[in-house]
Amino acid sequence: MMEPATDLTVDELAARAGVTVRTIRFYSTRGLLPPPEIGPRRVGRYGPDHLSRLALIEELQHQGLTLSAIERYLEQLPPDLSAQDLAIHRALVASWIPDKAEDATREQLERRVGRALTEEDVDRLAAMSVLVRTDDPRVFRVDPGLLHLGTRLLDVPIALETILAARGVVIEHTRAAARELSRLFKDEVWEPNRHGGPDEEELARMKSLSAHMQPMVVQALVTAFQRSMKQELRESFGKEGDRGRRERPQE
Repeated sequence: MMEPATDLTVDELAARAGVTVRTIRFYSTRGLLPPPEIGPRRVGRYGPDHLSRLALIEELQHQGLTLSAIERYLEQLPPDLSAQDLAIHRALVASWIPDKAEDATREQLERRVGRALTEEDVDRLAAMSVLVRTDDPRVFRVDPGLLHLGTRLLDVPIALETILAARGVVIEHTRAAARELSRLFKDEVWEPNRHGGPDEEELARMKSLSAHMQPMVVQALVTAFQRSMKQELRESFGKEGDRGRRERPQE
């Protein structure tokens, strides 16, 4: 087994993030990365928050932001954001850029995730849409944006069947939401603002308007989901906790 993501040297962090050590040191001097924890022999150790921050920086660069703009963006984030919070920020930034996937051999994939992968691991990553098998059994189509999160979920004790069922629920309800939002956009925005037939200029204008609305819609969906999930967990496990306290014998 390779080093876990919670205890990486700078070389291992670079391999996991797909960047060079020189890049990591440069980002550190610019304040884009928090300092590592200093371990034995004065060796810096890096963790999942560094990986998530590197992924966010990469996504912001893909969006065309300069390093100065990225610095300003990161300065506005709360200093105590977890790796999961940073991953959500990255997902929001990447939400409306074209889908991109990279070909990777099993060796390259294992170097990026920092561990040897079993066939069950590959099945789980495929179920989470992190990767797709190709005609060549040695090569996978990998979504680099999902790879880090998918790898972390490999160690969560969730059955493959549960992952597939959860994916089905997400797809079903997000498609339903997208269908309704598209209908609203067409009825309330597209139709009232049409100027004649759907010529190329008109289509371009509507696409531009849609592109401006989409980040706000994504933010609203993520925020609503987070709040709904917290409420569901509070209600479900709060009731279990109350029941446990009631059933606990009095001392």
